[in-house]
Amino acid sequence: MIEDSAGAQVKRKSSIARQGADWKRRQVLIGDVRRSALGPEPNEVKRKALSPLKTVQIDRKPSNVFSSKLFGTLSSSTEQKADVPVRSNSVRASPVGPAALESPVNLRALEGWENDIESSGIENLQAPLTDEDAFGDTQPSNVILSTGLYNRYWVLDVQEAVGPSGTLEKHLKITASKTTQPTETCILKDGWESMVVAVGDIVHLEGECVSGTWVIDRESGFLVLLPDILISSTSIASSIRCMRRGVLGERFKAFEGGSKQMLNGTIVHDIFQKAGMSRDFALEKLHQLADEALMGSSYLKEMYSLKLTQEDMRQEVEEYLSPVSEWADDYLRSSPLEGRKRLMLKLPSEPQKQDAECSVAVTDFVDIEENIWSPRFGLKGKIDLTARVRIHRRGRPWQERVVPLELKTGRESNSIEHRSQVILYNLMSLERRSDAEAGFLLYLKTGNMHPIVSSHMDKRELLKLRNTLAHHLGNSLVQEDGKHPQLAPLPPIISDSMACKYCPQRRNCALYNRCSHISQSPFLEEESQHLREAHLQYFSQWVLLCTLEAVSAESRGGRRSIWLQNTQEKETQGGCVGNLLRTGKVTVMSDNKYVHHFRRQGPELAGAGFNVGDKIVVSGQDVKLFAVAKGYVTEVSRHGVACSLDQNLSKLPGDVVFRLDQDEGEKQLYIHLGNLSKLMENSPESERLRRLVVEFDPPRFIPSLSSVLPQDAKDTVANILKGLNKPQKQAMKKVLLSKDYTLIVGMPGTGKTTTICSLVRILHACGFSVLVTSYTHSAVDNILLKLRRFKVSFLRLGHAHKVHPDIRPFTEEQICARSVHSLPELEQLYNQELVVATTCMGIRHPIFSRRRFDFCIVDEASQISQPVCLGPLFYAKRFVLVGDHQQLAPIVKSPQARALGMDESLFKRLEHHSDAVVQLNVQYRMNSKIMSLSNMLMYGGKLECGSERTANAVLELPGRGALLQELELSVSHTEYLAWVQAVLEPQKPICFLDTNKVPAPELVTKGGISNPTEAFLVHCVVRLLLKAGCHASNIGIIAPYRQQLSSISSLLGDSAFSAVEVNTVDKYQGRDKSVVIVSFVRSHTEGYVGELLKDWRRLNVAVTRAKHKLIMLGCSPTLCHYAPLEKLLKHMEEEAMISFHCVPMTQEVICSSFHGVKNGGCKTNGKIYITSPYQCLQYYLNRCKWSSG
Repeated sequence: MIEDSAGAQVKRKSSIARQGADWKRRQVLIGDVRRSALGPEPNEVKRKALSPLKTVQIDRKPSNVFSSKLFGTLSSSTEQKADVPVRSNSVRASPVGPAALESPVNLRALEGWENDIESSGIENLQAPLTDEDAFGDTQPSNVILSTGLYNRYWVLDVQEAVGPSGTLEKHLKITASKTTQPTETCILKDGWESMVVAVGDIVHLEGECVSGTWVIDRESGFLVLLPDILISSTSIASSIRCMRRGVLGERFKAFEGGSKQMLNGTIVHDIFQKAGMSRDFALEKLHQLADEALMGSSYLKEMYSLKLTQEDMRQEVEEYLSPVSEWADDYLRSSPLEGRKRLMLKLPSEPQKQDAECSVAVTDFVDIEENIWSPRFGLKGKIDLTARVRIHRRGRPWQERVVPLELKTGRESNSIEHRSQVILYNLMSLERRSDAEAGFLLYLKTGNMHPIVSSHMDKRELLKLRNTLAHHLGNSLVQEDGKHPQLAPLPPIISDSMACKYCPQRRNCALYNRCSHISQSPFLEEESQHLREAHLQYFSQWVLLCTLEAVSAESRGGRRSIWLQNTQEKETQGGCVGNLLRTGKVTVMSDNKYVHHFRRQGPELAGAGFNVGDKIVVSGQDVKLFAVAKGYVTEVSRHGVACSLDQNLSKLPGDVVFRLDQDEGEKQLYIHLGNLSKLMENSPESERLRRLVVEFDPPRFIPSLSSVLPQDAKDTVANILKGLNKPQKQAMKKVLLSKDYTLIVGMPGTGKTTTICSLVRILHACGFSVLVTSYTHSAVDNILLKLRRFKVSFLRLGHAHKVHPDIRPFTEEQICARSVHSLPELEQLYNQELVVATTCMGIRHPIFSRRRFDFCIVDEASQISQPVCLGPLFYAKRFVLVGDHQQLAPIVKSPQARALGMDESLFKRLEHHSDAVVQLNVQYRMNSKIMSLSNMLMYGGKLECGSERTANAVLELPGRGALLQELELSVSHTEYLAWVQAVLEPQKPICFLDTNKVPAPELVTKGGISNPTEAFLVHCVVRLLLKAGCHASNIGIIAPYRQQLSSISSLLGDSAFSAVEVNTVDKYQGRDKSVVIVSFVRSHTEGYVGELLKDWRRLNVAVTRAKHKLIMLGCSPTLCHYAPLEKLLKHMEEEAMISFHCVPMTQEVICSSFHGVKNGGCKTNGKIYITSPYQCLQYYLNRCKWSSG
């Protein structure tokens, strides 16, 4: 449950020595310790944190923060008082820094199949901290520090003291060095002392350091707490009156819905921005833009969702057009003119006696929706319009400034929230401009414009507010000794019932409060009185698990690696490519997206890890251009990449060098938490799911098909059933009889996709509406590709560039572009198709605000976490989960979250109701020998071959005989060809090559775990198969570690191998190859047993991907330490499948590498002797001609 803030305070320890145990617990809880880096030494006697007017070249090395943004996680509720204790054992994420190759390697951190998916492996290689490491003479290796404009200081000690004037001060002992010496002092006073700063925090300082002492007071300097937590100006403004709302708003961003007022504001903003870029605010032009906007597909979707008409919105929008046109007449001109409206504006940089009255001219609009990330001040935001203005005072020359122009469509309140947003925009604008002192607040309904000056006091108080919010967001969990972690409490509830009544976070606020067992006010009790204790326990447990996972994900770098790591460092880990120049023209799309083409300067893009559809952030390699645009990859080649972006970058100079980073954003957590919140909603749909999922009510079924099977559909259904086997027919019947849900267990190769396709066809024939969904786009499209063959019509939701090319004509995006120009046409599109398909993450689409389906089918359900899987189920009367919990489980990267049950899918949770389960056990993929491995490991003999043809199928190698004959003539010691014969023998579908005596030791580096010898052997096996006549596209290679995949890929770099697929187990789920080669990698003598190869489910997937030939390589003594592999090896030994016991050779070798060495490295002239079997074979393959078939 969630801890009460009143009882959650922990007594602060004021010295770093006394923080040792807490810090170690914090690190162990995270499970990942980052790499070390040495920042510049702070050896200047007097140093300034560089005023905004100075330009300094910054090296883009990581300037790290120990505590980082945890996607809006929560912290202890702490009033801003000087005597508030600091929670010293809260859990924070540890960011990534530059590699330190000499550091020790943590083998346990390297373990875990989760490294297969997104992690590069390099981020999980550090040894756990010892007390000496963390609290001796050096700082923990995960802290990265620096001085200068983007300084990062590590807080070593926090003391409270009484200053010379008798007021309370807070003294921080800080350092910007890898060692804790030299240290500096930061004195906080005049209100800054009330800020919560803990030992171990990272801070950024603005101001002046004199003789090693910083003074942050009322008149000078700023302290930015946890500066790598970038908080939006909107969140900070919303927290002015309620910090609790600010925290919840960051966590439940997907929860806040739309409204008529919000849609009106968006449309009017759009009209103003387009008029501004064309510099035409004539009333006729504004009406034209309004008409175009009201026909835009994005706005039509919002109108559909809100049940509004185009005429409704036209009336709302037209109220603003005349005031906007009048504003342009007053202000939009080339120079300030006398006699126009005059404003009171006094800039801080101007002389004190300067007259405040002035005239202002807006001469140009520099940018629209300018996106700024400010790691300097811990801020982020999008400025409505960035304008160039000229300011004129009587008797003085005009000044030109670039300022933010914030548009407001609501009541002209000039409220503190509105003014604060402009001040924060000015502050973050210092990342791009040196003269950011003022901005303007424009109320579009009246046309009145208010100048907003950013004084030191305003910035000071807003940064204090931002620091409080960062404290809550940066401290998400608390953990007492020997207990599981808990969610840290939220800030207290305010006493303002009227504000709470209209708060969009009211339900979530009440849920947290009730989970904390705190007495609630009547208006909050109404939000949760319908919930039982079991419901609250489910909610709080899953919010905790999601928070643990977010902490773990953020600890691996997240978005902050964009500014913490320079391009070269990030490229070595993947997920980033730099040295890009924009080429060609920018294509403007109908949805206000801009397609850009980038060309790589230098090495090709191979290995960058980008795929079509990946979310990306575009930055300039110049430090001032962080995150200038976001979007998706649309095309990847060896020399460049194309992207659809939300900004037009042609406004930037043509010589700007860009970098692209994969966007490890926060959306997934928002979806998790949003679904959990919706599950607690007081609605019939949520109540039904709570009953089935939380309370485990048994599913219900009707007694007979006669009531659900229409007479006119019986012949069609009968024809579909003819093509199915008995278990598949049973599945069809079970689904039709269900009133709640059905679970279909699809064992390997049993035709899950075919079953789903047949089910959809039957439901479609019966007139039922069906929502087809899965976690991945590829899984959804595989079903639709089969449906397309049977002429079943459907609507595919989602971005077209993420969808299979053959399905794109059926996407909403392309249909709308072709034929939808009005709300009735959109409604017809949404309602006419019985079958609608999307991913589980696409449930925020407007169609779900009004439409409900008879059935929802979720493919890959056993791989989807419970909160995500719940999402589509809200919108259907009955649901079907298809999966197999004996194969891949949901990906959970946090060890603690996994231990607490986060890898239990909804499929697994509901499976104990056996009445709802149908098993598909007739498979058509593997021959009987390969199938026997899966039966032995997981299924107890239940899996059956669907036909004799499947059972007896073998690999066809037309060139095998000639190849073996050629090998025997070329190799003197033919006894060493026994393993080669086993590899090429079609009648031996399973072959295990034991590398124990080769030898083939593993290699552990900062890059990850690999096995060079196994990689060479895989290379040899592939070349043998190709030489024997196997097509490259029929060969798949699986390895558990990315470093091994990289090693194998580099050996297969020749174009002849381009069709050979090298990937992780997870990427092969649901797919197969004629030949699969598995490299197990691990080979050592220490007896260390990690977690990675203990996973029975992933081993099951690995051995069931091959149809005709399964070749495995590994060191049997090492692999026997893992229970699944021990069982597998024992079975294969009994079946005589171990094929590679190699005798060590005594022949003297010139060098260990035989590439380019005469006779493969043998110290013998003329004949080729075998110094090791794979070297001799490699020499043969290098000198003989071969092809990929």
